[in-house]
Amino acid sequence: MRALLCLVFLVFAGPAIAQDNPNVRLDETPVSPVAPPKIEARPSTGGAMTREDIMARQRGEEVDTTFRREFGDPDSAAGMAQQLGTLGGASDPDLWRALRFNEADISVSAGGDVAKVLVQDSGMAWYEFRQGPLATYGGYLLLGTLGLLLLFFLLRGRIPLDEEKTGRTVTRFKFVERMSHWVMAGSFILLGITGLLVKYGREFIAPLLGKEANAVILELSKIVHNNVAWAFMLSLVIIFFMWVWHNIPNRTDVTWFAQAGGIIGKKHPPAKKFNAGQKIIFWSCILLGGSISVSGLSLLFPFELPLFAKTFTALNSLGLPALIGMDPLPEVLTPHAEMQLAQAWHAIVSFVLMAIILAHIYIGSVGMEGAYAAMGSGEVDEAWAHQHHSIWLDELKAKQSKAGGPPSQEATPAE
Repeated sequence: MRALLCLVFLVFAGPAIAQDNPNVRLDETPVSPVAPPKIEARPSTGGAMTREDIMARQRGEEVDTTFRREFGDPDSAAGMAQQLGTLGGASDPDLWRALRFNEADISVSAGGDVAKVLVQDSGMAWYEFRQGPLATYGGYLLLGTLGLLLLFFLLRGRIPLDEEKTGRTVTRFKFVERMSHWVMAGSFILLGITGLLVKYGREFIAPLLGKEANAVILELSKIVHNNVAWAFMLSLVIIFFMWVWHNIPNRTDVTWFAQAGGIIGKKHPPAKKFNAGQKIIFWSCILLGGSISVSGLSLLFPFELPLFAKTFTALNSLGLPALIGMDPLPEVLTPHAEMQLAQAWHAIVSFVLMAIILAHIYIGSVGMEGAYAAMGSGEVDEAWAHQHHSIWLDELKAKQSKAGGPPSQEATPAE
């Protein structure tokens, strides 16, 4: 019974205390900038934790746990005929503490290092983060973005075309460009929807449709999510090599930002093939989408692609945590902690990119007159091109004139 009570205390009380204490690391062991004084003995409890120790931990204070890592005394082992004779002087609480701190001598027939971790209390901290801050602030971010876009539309309205349409069109994007864009866009939308279903299904779908319906929806979402991910990653690579040269920052971007891209006010700053706002979208997709892809691969192949221990080691070697007043990041993580961090990072970055893409969808659809045609048919009126990408249009006409041909309605994008 005592062993069972110790197990319940370690599994449930330990993570809750770690959650309340910001100095506790995810990989098990509390760390403090200034180590608390070591208590050599606790005579009133025979060396075990005292009431004061427990109260201090509940208040989030640091408590020296070195004594808890000293498991058993072989010299005090009971005789073979006595009750604990085969334990070699180690009590049940000693065994559970060794398991919790991942210091027990465990042998497994299959599963490797992953199967050796029998007690992993940081999982509760991950679960509470996923159910609490991640779900709350992630939802607020998406709903807040939608609310701001709606408010902006009500105040600003649709950005109109100031000039009369010429009736002459130029090719804004070729078929291969549009196809790559729509594959990436479509796959990301599916990934976002299925990810949100998995995250919020228990809270919203199950109460409305029942647990069985929710289970079917989540199972289908998992299958779609895991397979569509490959299309997203492939299109991300194609988009990068196709457009990276057009998205290198230059001096025209400064002017674009100074005039708020023409979104606020009446001025329409000159721009090349991609303006500064589109460059932000491009690099957000490449960097954040790339990070989502890497963490997603780690989740698709559990325990095979650990990311964070090596990343934390590199960051510590550069001294980056110290620059922002943080303790060194943990460089030794259990396989389970690696997966929990990968899942948390995957979700956090996904929420951020979804908010950015919502703004991109708004501008490309109802936010700006004529913008959808660029990725719809690929053809835009010269008046639209002149208003939003005048430098690109001038380069396009100069290239065409140099080639000796008349102005064409099927001009190709400037390289």
